[in-house]
Amino acid sequence: MTTDLMTIREMCEAYDVTPRTLRFYESKELLFPIREGTRRLFTKRDRARLTLILRGKRFGFSLEDIRQLLDMYDRDGSQETQLRRTYDLARERLAAMETQRAELDVAIADLKDQLAWGEEMLARFASNAA
Repeated sequence: MTTDLMTIREMCEAYDVTPRTLRFYESKELLFPIREGTRRLFTKRDRARLTLILRGKRFGFSLEDIRQLLDMYDRDGSQETQLRRTYDLARERLAAMETQRAELDVAIADLKDQLAWGEEMLARFASNAA
C-alpha cells in the first residue's frame, strides 16, 4: 500500500469518525474509496473531501449542500464557482446561527429568572416551615 492511501481504520483514527460514518458518506456518494475486495482505500482526494464534509457538518450545512459544493469543484475544477456558492451558503448559515443564538440568549435569561423565582419560593417555604 502506498502512503497516499489510507485504510478505513486509519481514516477513523485520523478523523475521529466511525467506519459506519465513512460507509454512510460513501453510500451518499460523498466519498469514493478504491475498493479492493471488501477493503476500502481512501485517497488524498477522499481525505480532502472528508475534511470539508466534517467542517460543513460542524457549521450546520446539510449533506445535500455539501454534496453540491463538492460536485461544483468536480465538474470544472474551478474553485471560483464553488467558493462563491460556499460563501453565500456560509453567510446564510451564519445569519441563522446568530438568530438561534439570540433566541437562545432570551430563553437562557427567562430560565434564569424562573430559577431565581423558584429559589425565592423554596426559601419562603423553608422559612415558613421553621
